[in-house]
Amino acid sequence: MKKKNINIKKIGILGGTFDPPHIGHLYISKIAIKKLKLNKVVWVITKKNPLKHKPYLSIDLRIKLSKEIMKNEKKISIKYIDKLTKSSDTYNMLTYFKNKNKNSKLFFLIGSDNLINFHKWRNWVKIPKIAKLIVFARNKYLVKAIKSTAAKELKKNELIYINSKKMNISSSLIRKF
Repeated sequence: MKKKNINIKKIGILGGTFDPPHIGHLYISKIAIKKLKLNKVVWVITKKNPLKHKPYLSIDLRIKLSKEIMKNEKKISIKYIDKLTKSSDTYNMLTYFKNKNKNSKLFFLIGSDNLINFHKWRNWVKIPKIAKLIVFARNKYLVKAIKSTAAKELKKNELIYINSKKMNISSSLIRKF
């Protein structure tokens, strides 16, 4: 009996508040698509990050601005699923995507600054079981990230570091202006 050739999709997920969204988000999405040969990247915009202050911009405005930034990108889409998952929790979000995309391989994209406190995220040890962790180097954070609790505790095959040209841009930097 021949095995069926199941075409496994590779989906990148970039989650966050996108407060505001910026070209850095678009840049790492494009790098991930190219380097990991992803079929698509989904920006999952959440209402609030439990480890940060209340967002500056409304969820509706963040979604609108995100759509404007990536309007010409065929392989990048936007989702807001907090209401569906009844949570802004990463583990719940990734579980939702895994259930909706059974024959897909998920990749969760984060900056090295997020890996530093990744061990504080709810169910952080379970997240790489659902989606391979893809860590993008960010200025001043990579060394701390590599020495972080999560980097030491997670298995080598659960995370990939991507070192690409760094952009000195962040949502918090933009909000200062």
